[in-house]
Amino acid sequence: MINSFDLSFYKGKRVFITGHTGFKGSWLCRFLLKAGADVTGYALAPAKPSLFDISDIAGNMVSVTGDIRDLESLKAAFEKARPEMVFHLAAQPIVKESYKNPAYTYETNVMGTVNILECIRESNSVRSFLNVTTDKVYLNREWEWGYRENEELNGFDPYSNSKSCSELVTGTYKNCYLNSVGVSTARAGNVIGGGDFSADRIVPDCIRAVTDGRKIAVRNPHSVRPYQHVLEALTAYLIIVQGQYERPETAGCYNVGPDEGDCITTAELTELFCKCWGEGAAWENRSESNAPKEANFLKLDCSRLKSVFGWKPVWHVEKAMEEVCRFTKVQLSGGDVSKEMDREIEEFLEDMSK
Repeated sequence: MINSFDLSFYKGKRVFITGHTGFKGSWLCRFLLKAGADVTGYALAPAKPSLFDISDIAGNMVSVTGDIRDLESLKAAFEKARPEMVFHLAAQPIVKESYKNPAYTYETNVMGTVNILECIRESNSVRSFLNVTTDKVYLNREWEWGYRENEELNGFDPYSNSKSCSELVTGTYKNCYLNSVGVSTARAGNVIGGGDFSADRIVPDCIRAVTDGRKIAVRNPHSVRPYQHVLEALTAYLIIVQGQYERPETAGCYNVGPDEGDCITTAELTELFCKCWGEGAAWENRSESNAPKEANFLKLDCSRLKSVFGWKPVWHVEKAMEEVCRFTKVQLSGGDVSKEMDREIEEFLEDMSK
């Protein structure tokens, strides 16, 4: 078991991140830049508003604007970067959007994975690759216990199913072409954190509502999800990539989620937001009778990640929500977002070492 995490491992390492302009990608870039890594990102131009734009990241890395579906453009950026480690985060990540645009979702999430794996297949520099998928890759049986990595992959909706396909594509490339590369997939639960401006996500919806002076509309109040702070997932990704770089036999599929107590309903999460935000925050049930189907009950068993790497969650969901509200109030008041990100990362790493 690997039971230590040393961020300085990444100092001077060449790292390639797809989807770096997104919410998780921006936090990951900040993390790696603090470590002194040589970071190249490849992604669509950031949406407006975006954490990437307001966090002063672009000037400290190589940021390439491109579509993950464009293999030739991706290859050009990849060959120039000659990375040692690759984090694949580029995706169409919204379930509701996948119902509206299934072809685009499959093109991005499946062929995008094929394209980055093609770049790695033709490279002689990469030693460690992580494909970040989702907890929704499993055939959902509405079980009350957590899914394990050996459960059947068969997501129901276009987003979830495209990520199941991405997992299978990764396994095939690993088996057939990438014998000298550490290859893993990370199936993360729902992440929350400051700087998420996405549509159709509960915490950004909460923030938009309170800043507009509206009640928070909750579409699926009884759905249970494994909520965790974005830094929980990112440290797990960093640990996996470092671990298989040093010990290729640790490569595999890993669930990344909170402990049982932090698997809560959307209503409970919204109540927690209202408590942390304070005056003016309130919510109402806006269940949609004809809404696209989503899983009602979803938990992860993260025993494998804990056993192989000694990983464990650091911040409970209450602490995570406190950090979301603090970050958002800094951002809305025109404060220093970069400084706030660094403060959170440093506090998280300190708590992680206890």
